Amino acid sequence: WGPLLCVLLGSLLALLLPLVGVENQSCAALGGIAQLRCQLWEGSPPAAVVQSTSLTVPFTGLDLLPQRAKPSKEMQLEAKVALQQALEMKKLGKREKAQKLLVHALSMNPEFVDALTELGTILEEEKDALVSRDRTLPLVEEIDQRYFSIIDSKVRRLMSIPKGNSALRRVMEETYYHHIYHTVAIEGNTLTLSEIRHIIETRYAVPGKSLQEQNEAIGVDAAMKYINTTLLSRTGMMTLGHILEIHRRVLGYVDPVEGGRLRTNQVFVGHHIPPHPRELERHMEELVQWLNSEEALQLHPVEFAALAHYKLVYVHPFVDGNGRTSRLLMNLVLMQARYPPITIRKEQRAEYYAALDTANEGDVRPFIRFIAKCTEMTLDTLLISTTDYTVGLPAAA
Repeated sequence: WGPLLCVLLGSLLALLLPLVGVENQSCAALGGIAQLRCQLWEGSPPAAVVQSTSLTVPFTGLDLLPQRAKPSKEMQLEAKVALQQALEMKKLGKREKAQKLLVHALSMNPEFVDALTELGTILEEEKDALVSRDRTLPLVEEIDQRYFSIIDSKVRRLMSIPKGNSALRRVMEETYYHHIYHTVAIEGNTLTLSEIRHIIETRYAVPGKSLQEQNEAIGVDAAMKYINTTLLSRTGMMTLGHILEIHRRVLGYVDPVEGGRLRTNQVFVGHHIPPHPRELERHMEELVQWLNSEEALQLHPVEFAALAHYKLVYVHPFVDGNGRTSRLLMNLVLMQARYPPITIRKEQRAEYYAALDTANEGDVRPFIRFIAKCTEMTLDTLLISTTDYTVGLPAAA
C-alpha cells in the first residue's frame, strides 16, 4: 500500500499544481487590469512602450500581464477565441467586458499582436474620453472675468437704447443678413452679401450661381426664424427635439432626408474622431441635460454660449450642417440672456478653426476667448452704428 499511496499522491499533485498556476495567472491578469483602470482614472506617468515581435505598441501597464515562456497551441487557440469574443463585446458597446477578455487573451499569449493592438486602441479611446470630459469644465477665470465685465457693460449700454431707435432697428436688420452671409461663407459658400439678401427677400434664384449654395442660405434663414419665433418664446427646458428642428431647417432645402437626423456613419473631422453613431443619442442627451443644468445656467452667458457651441460641434452629430447648427445654438443661448446674436466673420475662419482644434486637444479657454472677442466686436458695431457718428457694419466681400 505504501508505494501505491505514493503514486496516487504524486498524480494528485501533478493535477493540482497547473491549476494553481492558472489561478495565479488569472489573479495577475485581474490585478493588471485593475491597475490599468486606476492609471487611466487617477492619472499616470507617461505610457511605457512594449515591444511585441516587430510591432511597437504604446501602452500603459502591459508589463503587469503574466509572462510565459512559449504558449501551447491550446493557449494560443484560447487567446484567439477571447479576442473574437472581445471584438463582439466591443461592437455591443460593452467595452469593459471587451477589455477584460483582451487581458485574458494576453495572459494566454503575451505575444498576440492583434490582442495587443486592440487593447491599446481601447485604452487610448478611454483616455481620450476622460480628456473630453474635462475639456469643457468652466475654465475661464481671473483676467477673462474682467473681459466679461467689459462685455457686460456694453450690453447694458445697448439695452439702454430705446427699442424704437431707427438706427438700431436698421443695423439689427443688416446684422441678420451679415450673419447668414458669414456663417455659410465659413463653410465655403461663394454667394455675396447682396446676393444672399436678394435670395432671402425675393425667394428668387440668382442666375449663374449654385442652387445648393442658394438653398444653404435659405436654410439658415429658416432656422434663424424658427429660433426667433419659437425657441426664444418657448416655455420649459431645451430638448433634443429643438436642436434637431434647428438642423432640419438648416438642411431642409439642401438635404431634407438628412435634415434633423443623427448620422448613422462614423465621420472624421481632421484629427478629431467624433463619437460612434451608436453613442450619439447618449451624447446628445447628455448635452441637453447640461444645457438645462444649474452648472451651465450659472456660467457667464458668453462662456455658456461658447461651451454649447463647442460641445455640439465636438459630438458632430450630423452628416452635414454641424458648424451652422452649432453657431445657431450659440446665438440662441446668447439671445436667451438678452445678448445680441453674434457673427463669426469669414475672415476669422482660420482663427476660429484653430481655437476649435486647441479645444479638441484639451484646452477650451482660447475658444471661449475667441467667442468673447466676436461678442465684443458685434456689440461695438451695434453701439457705433447707433451714435451720431454712424459708420454701419464692416463691408462684406
